[in-house]
Amino acid sequence: MERFIDAAPGVRLWTEDRGATDTSPLLLIMGAQAPGLGWPDGLVDMLTPHHRVIRYDHRDTGRSTWAFDRRPYPLGQLAEDALAVLDGLDVERAHVVGMSLGGMLAQLLIADHPDRLLSATLIGTSALSTVPYIHPDGTRIPPEELPGIAPRLLEMWSRPVVDLGLEAELERRVEHWRILGGDQLPFDAEYARSLERKAVEHTGHYTTSTAHGRADASDLNRTEQLARASVPTLVTSAPAEPVFPPPHPQHLAQAIQGARIIEIPGMGHALPPEVHTPLVAAILDHTTGR
Repeated sequence: MERFIDAAPGVRLWTEDRGATDTSPLLLIMGAQAPGLGWPDGLVDMLTPHHRVIRYDHRDTGRSTWAFDRRPYPLGQLAEDALAVLDGLDVERAHVVGMSLGGMLAQLLIADHPDRLLSATLIGTSALSTVPYIHPDGTRIPPEELPGIAPRLLEMWSRPVVDLGLEAELERRVEHWRILGGDQLPFDAEYARSLERKAVEHTGHYTTSTAHGRADASDLNRTEQLARASVPTLVTSAPAEPVFPPPHPQHLAQAIQGARIIEIPGMGHALPPEVHTPLVAAILDHTTGR
């Protein structure tokens, strides 16, 4: 079922609610600039037999309100939007699964609203914490000295996005996914293109939003709150991750009290079909014990 939820005056969020209503809710939080359809249908279909699965468009993505230039907001507001989705669907508590920026927003929920979460799964993200990473050999590494984003990706992000028509934009996005996917799994360009074409059709245009990259991110540090977290948390580690490569996941698992970590073989910063089965198995083991 699709519906719009009012998150704030003048801000409506598109949501999709799938699966049996008598199962526990699971909220999928996508990354920056990505609509809810960034969670592929195949992956969602594997979750719906076990959960009431909710995905939604962040503001300034998909069918939700695009208004950053008129009403800018801090990046943390997107975590409050996630709560607005739960409130609008009459969900008191939910499992949350966050990817990339979505994983950061999930950390804000762990820190600020633990009473609303049944569990959290964090994918392809970094810790909102200043504690050092402790290497197995005992070396303490400050977060700012952990490995950075792959140069190929930084170079692509540095290029201005020029409107050369829909097909050219789809090709640009496919190449973006090629880099994000890493180098350990085969890349299916047609699969990536079909996902992006569906996202464009869902949105109604192919404009690329830059709102989340421009939003104020100065108030995201949750070091102390994460260190005493009470929400059961799973961190996934992706060996081919080009945005937050290992040991970012290991650092994240150390920063959140009680968190455990699992590796998804071959995974990068993307959700191709090859990772759906192991990723869903990890999520369901965490949320249901299956």
